[in-house]
Amino acid sequence: MTTTRSSTSAASPASASAPGPTATILIADKFEPSGIAAARALGCQVESQPDLNTADLAAAIAETNPHILIVRSTKVPAAAFDAGEQLSLVIRAGAGYDNIDVAAASDHGVFVANCPGKNACAVAEMTWGLILACDRRIPDQTADLRRGVWDKKGYGKSRGLFGRTLGIVGLGRIGREVARRGRAFGMNVVAYSRSLTPEQAEELDLVYCASPLDVAKAADVVSIHVASTPDTAKLVDDRFCEALQPNAILINTSRGAVVDEAALTRAIRKKGLRVGLDVYGQQPAPTEKAFEDPIVQESGVYGTHHAGASTDQAQEAIAAETVRIIATYLARGEVPNCVNRADASPATCLLTVRHLNRTGVLAHVFHVLSDAGINVEEMENIIYEGAKAACARIRLDDRPSPEQLSTIRSNDHILSADLADVRH
Repeated sequence: MTTTRSSTSAASPASASAPGPTATILIADKFEPSGIAAARALGCQVESQPDLNTADLAAAIAETNPHILIVRSTKVPAAAFDAGEQLSLVIRAGAGYDNIDVAAASDHGVFVANCPGKNACAVAEMTWGLILACDRRIPDQTADLRRGVWDKKGYGKSRGLFGRTLGIVGLGRIGREVARRGRAFGMNVVAYSRSLTPEQAEELDLVYCASPLDVAKAADVVSIHVASTPDTAKLVDDRFCEALQPNAILINTSRGAVVDEAALTRAIRKKGLRVGLDVYGQQPAPTEKAFEDPIVQESGVYGTHHAGASTDQAQEAIAAETVRIIATYLARGEVPNCVNRADASPATCLLTVRHLNRTGVLAHVFHVLSDAGINVEEMENIIYEGAKAACARIRLDDRPSPEQLSTIRSNDHILSADLADVRH
């Protein structure tokens, strides 16, 4: 039997095989002490190895044999899933999850969850720090003062932000926090997001754009807030950069992969862009200290150390959310914020079986389906109040014949069994 998963729903108890309350948790990154204490309070055995790197992760998993893995920046490759006999849940203690091989996790029947929105204010604050740094050249001013240089006239030529247009690509929780702060600065806000409609834009007090290019054309300041996916790879490319206004400000606090740095470098030199970056195409691993991405050597580029989400407030909130996911999984087999549940299964029909709540009833149904070579894609069994009867909704990859359906109905404890086509 296989199960399907949805990017917006928790995994159902029927599809999860959660460990007991004494589950082993491996934390392969730095993690808040409050989160470690809370996980142990659940009865879990917690192995905290904050200095683990990707190369050593599989060996650490093989040694500790955890049920649950928690990571922040550490990459989780396919080999990690091969090494974990008991591993059933990986939690990214943060919003994105591009450091996890989600396809490999799904192939091994391992849930992947994240903590969306818990760092939204922190990243929005970093975004605005970079916007202000670009507009007022604050890092340059500080560097000159430290060198004993006074240039009030030169640094007094900033354009200013009041009354200008802020463009946001990606209007999730972070993007909305950035927009809220933009309005507080007296800016007009335009935005594009895949799910944004003109009606929603009006409700949010911003102007709807039909594409990222429309944002680039309209805005004086453009801030990128999209997940790193195949669809967003090199979103900021030559076409996007060509659409930007001369002397515009571009901010990226999402992921380095969404920017074509060669294209951006050309635009910086050609159009006088000022750029604020918290993420990079050539970004060191968490345990590395050297940084060599050449884009930060360009004039007008201001950078930070992928620290946008790293405030005490954000990390405490993420730790609490991580523990909530663990507690829910251990108690009910459900996975909040599950990201690798399929949007649709291969099921072609739905078998609805109303039955008395007796031992062996569903075993009888599955035996008939197994003999027919029909696979169960998804199922749920709903118990009615009083626990005397239940209703099983079973999605199948093929349609049972009338004879097979009659055999299913032949069980004395089955009240009815009906078929319907599945609409995807």
